[in-house]
Amino acid sequence: MALKATIFKAELTVSDLDRGHFATHALTLARHPSETDERMMVRLIAYAMNADDALEFGRGLSAEDEPDLVRRDLTGAIALWIEVGLPDEREVRKASGRAREVKVYLYGGRSAALWWEQNRDALARLPNVTVIEIPESVTERARALAERSMRIACTIQEGQVWISAGEADTLHFEPVVRMAP
Repeated sequence: MALKATIFKAELTVSDLDRGHFATHALTLARHPSETDERMMVRLIAYAMNADDALEFGRGLSAEDEPDLVRRDLTGAIALWIEVGLPDEREVRKASGRAREVKVYLYGGRSAALWWEQNRDALARLPNVTVIEIPESVTERARALAERSMRIACTIQEGQVWISAGEADTLHFEPVVRMAP
């Protein structure tokens, strides 16, 4: 008998002053049994940093060749493909050929640094790939915000990100852009 995903509901309010996006998104996140709260929250952070009415969560860890987040244009073509974690370089290369823009959100401290060292040269040849690292201190604290029903506020200004949830401390960080087109 297969284990079922755990469903999380999030009301995400985004104030992205850099892109001029101000909206509240009612989101449903399905956390695969093998997915950690930390990874799920990094998916939510990636959503907030790219928030758009057309942005959707992919089918998750159980679906190969699928992004964690995707935004399609009106023709159905993939405009934005987002991977979270430490994806295989070949998968990023394939995504680069299928989408106009690909973003990889790394997390995991030393593991992310090692992944970057191993994949930097191969990814540098891809003209539409951005690699962003979320600091380990942030992802550890974000994990504590994970609840079955969440109200999260995210403000983005001049590359800085502030995330808050209720009475919890506000997480403030600057994503580390490892590579951009």
